[in-house]
Amino acid sequence: MGTLTDQELNQFTGDLVRYRHQLNRSVIYTPGVRHMAEKGAAYWLIDAIVSHFNSPAFNRAAARDYRIETMHFWTFEKGHGTTGQLVARADGPEEPFLVQNIDYTDFPLETINIWAAFDGEHWTLYLPSEH
Repeated sequence: MGTLTDQELNQFTGDLVRYRHQLNRSVIYTPGVRHMAEKGAAYWLIDAIVSHFNSPAFNRAAARDYRIETMHFWTFEKGHGTTGQLVARADGPEEPFLVQNIDYTDFPLETINIWAAFDGEHWTLYLPSEH
């Protein structure tokens, strides 16, 4: 695993290239997300996000807030030691609609945001700089 920095990720500003998730074929992601996963050894983070799509908790949240069906925002934050927490929100200051505690991580950044948007066919995961 190499060093990964926020400045490095901010260099990704949008691209037409997409990569398909291996297990959930309706999920694609951008070069910035792929770079984060490769350089930060964090394909697990993509998998964690994708595992919630169409889960009972996700579907209940989407039934309460229609925005979740088309776009939502994920934040991973490292905790104390080697723990972390992944949360999903409908929008910035909203309360999270999903929270997953991560028991172990060696992810190199303290926090990262990944946005998810649905185009009617695919969920696309991308970095905020790629919006």
